[in-house]
Parts: sequence; C-alpha cells; structure tokens
Amino acid sequence: MELWFSDYHTDKVKMSVKVEKQLFGEETDFQRIDVFESEEFGRFISSDGHIVFSEKDEFTYDEMIVHVPMAVHPKVEKVLVIGGGDGGVARELSHYKEIKQIDVVEPDQMFVYVCRQFFPDNACGLEDERVNIFYEDGLRFLRSKQNEYDLIINDAIDPLGHTAGLFTKEFYGNCYRALKEDGIMVYQHGSPFYDEDEDNCRAMHRKASRSFPVSRVYQAHIPTCSSGYWLFGFVSKKYHPLNDLNEERWNSRGIETWYYTTNLHRGAFMLPKYVEDMLKEEEI
Repeated sequence: MELWFSDYHTDKVKMSVKVEKQLFGEETDFQRIDVFESEEFGRFISSDGHIVFSEKDEFTYDEMIVHVPMAVHPKVEKVLVIGGGDGGVARELSHYKEIKQIDVVEPDQMFVYVCRQFFPDNACGLEDERVNIFYEDGLRFLRSKQNEYDLIINDAIDPLGHTAGLFTKEFYGNCYRALKEDGIMVYQHGSPFYDEDEDNCRAMHRKASRSFPVSRVYQAHIPTCSSGYWLFGFVSKKYHPLNDLNEERWNSRGIETWYYTTNLHRGAFMLPKYVEDMLKEEEI
C-alpha cells in the first residue's frame, strides 16, 4: 500500500508527496509535529499538516533569509532569530565571523528536540557557541528589548497559528525598537499566488511598510512552499537592499552556497507585475 502526505495549499489545491515511512509524530502545546521519509524530498517535517521544510529544498529558504541582509549590512554583531528552532538560519549565520551573538527564540522545545534528532544538518547551527536558545514567546521576548540588535530574522512559520502574534502591528513596532539605529529585519512574507493567501501578504506589507522607512519584498522558488513561490520581506531603518548591497565584500567571504549569489540577490527584488501592483496598493 502506498503512503502519501498531502499538504493542502488551499481548500481546492493540495501538494502530495509519496512517503516511505513516518519517523515521528506528536502533539505539543503549540502544534502537531510529524516527520516523514520520502524518496523525492528526503526527510521533511510538518506542522499542523503543513510542510515546514524538507532536506531537499531547505537551503533555498535559509540562504535567502540570511545572506540577503548580511550582504547589505556592513557590520552585524548581534542577531535575533524568532522561531528558527530547526537551526538552519543559525547554521547560515555561523559563516560570519564578525557576529558575536545569535539569540534564537523558539516557543516549542519539542520542535528543537525533533530537529536535533532527525535533521542534524540543520540543527548543527544551534551548537555554535554564539547561539543562545530562549524557549519563550517571541512577541513577549521583544517587548523588553530596545536598541539592541543589528539584525532580526523572523523565521516564524504561520501567520494564523500559534505564531500569529509575530505578524501584528505591535510586532513590527517592537522590532523597530529592538533594532539599532541602522538595523535590518527580514521575515518570511508568504505566497501571494492563491487568493486566500493574498490578504495575509497584503497585511504584512502594509504593517511593515508603515513601521520602517525602507521596505522591500523579494522572492525565491521553494518547491514545498505554497504554490512553490515564496516571498520575503526586507525592512530597515537605514539600508536599502539594492543600493547598499556590497557584492565585492560578500563575495570575498568565499561562503559556499547552493542558491544565493549576489547576482541572484539583485534579481530576487525584480517581482512579477501582479505582486508589484499588490504591494503598491498597500503602500498608499
């Protein structure tokens, strides 16, 4: 008998992956976590029935949410990662020797445990001596921070589930206060393709663009994400993601990547017209 995992992108669209076996499944206080083994995507983890990442395509997400801001900001020393319990973002940040501190705020301790057990290539990022893990709510953590971080990465997985507070107007305001005077925040912006996802994309851009003087959106192709097309948000108090990109400095680091390049960096901000139109409407 064949076993398939189906991730419903909408009520009428689903992506199904043939799986060889289930490796883990448990309900926590925050979410339902499942881990599967598949031939096409390798191991993948789901939260409440939606794929969070797979071994085959996680590099795209983690590289694009880390290297884009790191190629722009001239001196990142202190980073806050909200979510990020799998360790993939911390792994990419670990390539930068100038970073002195990486605070990872993940509310679900079981999620971290599962990733350490089944996704060691991601979780190795959490073993960096510069990483501090805080098992608490990200919004609550931020409320006490002011002028502290050079970079904030919002790696929360769901604007509607247990991390919904990380997509509110209060959240963006708290991030603004927690950043230093030249700080950058990046966040996953979701997919704009399906009608039922569009409202969330619009709301995120509206709140972010009204909270920061610089607000841009960029894109990547991630097969296991909704529609395979994913957006990221880049907001900053000072730096522009294209005008302040330092290609020579970043390329001189010699960081080995599978997806990100400084050429791709520029191209990622060139969006389809329907996305540009949607974003402009929210900036009025």
